[in-house]
Amino acid sequence: MPPKKIDIVDGRTALAAVRAADASGEKPQRTDLATAVRYLLQLLDEKAPGNSVEVRVPPFGAVQVIQGPRHTRGTPPNVVEMDATTWIAVATGTEEWADAAASGRVHASGTRADLTGVLPLRP
Repeated sequence: MPPKKIDIVDGRTALAAVRAADASGEKPQRTDLATAVRYLLQLLDEKAPGNSVEVRVPPFGAVQVIQGPRHTRGTPPNVVEMDATTWIAVATGTEEWADAAASGRVHASGTRADLTGVLPLRP
């Protein structure tokens, strides 16, 4: 069963709540963080559909994106993983992909695991 689609208003509201919490130095509510992460993963899936790269943001979600060889079993050959805060920053363009990757906050493996060409998203 595919994951529940996040409504655009709910996604933008959650993203705004996460940004407001960050700006005030507070920890965002877990439900807002989860919704924002899933919403941005959904936007990535819509922008770059495919099955060659798995983007993981534990514990909130994962999506397979980008055209290329289809992956069906086991660990995919192209994996990108990061925490929720990093994902929101690179997905919205408040941080460059290269900077997050260079700092070690993005774990990427495989020849297609560079998301520079599809980020940032426009939420």
